[in-house]
Amino acid sequence: LKGILQGSVLAIIGQKETYGYEIVQALTGYGFGTISEGTVYPLLLRLEKSGLISARYMDSGLGPRRKYYTLTDQGRRELAAFWTSFQAMTAAVMRLPGYPEKEEP
Repeated sequence: LKGILQGSVLAIIGQKETYGYEIVQALTGYGFGTISEGTVYPLLLRLEKSGLISARYMDSGLGPRRKYYTLTDQGRRELAAFWTSFQAMTAAVMRLPGYPEKEEP
């Protein structure tokens, strides 16, 4: 699940410059269930330290400054590798015995 969450966060950041709470809301909106900010913020810190994302502070009209994240070139390469790996894993799971077949209309 860690790798899936990391790849999913990279995918969200890859769409537009965004901040932590917005990422949590996006994950919820995509059906990831309840993922707390306490899970996402340490992940963002690790991604930043590993050079996959960069961050900058911007003023917010609603309160304190926000830390906005964007993908680095290394992050874009990591996201591409995630998609390749995820597609291969999905295909493998779908080949498992007992995987529900799609019904023909």
